Amino acid sequence: MTAKSIGRAGIGTVLILLIPLVLTIRDGGADGQGWDWSPFDFLIMGALLFVTWLALDFTWRRVSNPIYRALACAAILGALFLIWVELAVDAVSWALGSLF
Repeated sequence: MTAKSIGRAGIGTVLILLIPLVLTIRDGGADGQGWDWSPFDFLIMGALLFVTWLALDFTWRRVSNPIYRALACAAILGALFLIWVELAVDAVSWALGSLF
């Protein structure tokens, strides 16, 4: 990892997090409507996006076979999506709770 790739990951993370920041400020989360992110939500999502960005950058630079590169990037993005869904709706606890 170079300082340049870490800087790109940081800038990309901040730019992506501007979307929920603007929507949280605009909507205000009144009565459970709209976006209502706490600072902790921004911290967790920022860390998740930053680590994902670094993992994708590392994979893109180190894996030379295009098929393996595509599969590795798809696995990283799939993990991001699954963690995001779990944090958003607590899907695993709900699914396990409905089974037992």
